[in-house]
Amino acid sequence: MSRVDYFHDPDAPEANSIKVAVSAFVRNHEGRILMIRRTDNDKYSIPGGGLEAGETVTTAVVREVREVREETGVDVEVSGLVGIFSNPDHVIVYDDGEVRQEFSICFSADPVGGTLRTSSESKEVLWIAPQDIPTLDIHPSIALRIERGLQQTDGPFFT
Repeated sequence: MSRVDYFHDPDAPEANSIKVAVSAFVRNHEGRILMIRRTDNDKYSIPGGGLEAGETVTTAVVREVREVREETGVDVEVSGLVGIFSNPDHVIVYDDGEVRQEFSICFSADPVGGTLRTSSESKEVLWIAPQDIPTLDIHPSIALRIERGLQQTDGPFFT
């Protein structure tokens, strides 16, 4: 399913749903960030997915750890909470008519094994140096998660 992201756009359609998503900010021992190039919008992103009915956030994180492996080939362990990102000025329009307001919980994670590979959700998977992030086509909401993940803070970020 394709998608179009609107960010602080006065012409964006009104949201008709909210779905909790979880994402993983993963850095390797060299400080590089695990990134994917999404198949649905061709933008670079950190790995992630949605909370499913019947799951707790904790269950979703554990499942998404497996999903990170499925999307990227990299095994990870969750190490902390980057923040909770909920911006009503970021809506995602899907081709089935859903217009979703952003709501994402971003966790930090450490790589513990695996080998980079693509999947049906990722047409490219790479480790990218923080200083090279501006060279990629990244949605501003993902860029904010990366920025917050790179900052050393005493607690998680909340919008």
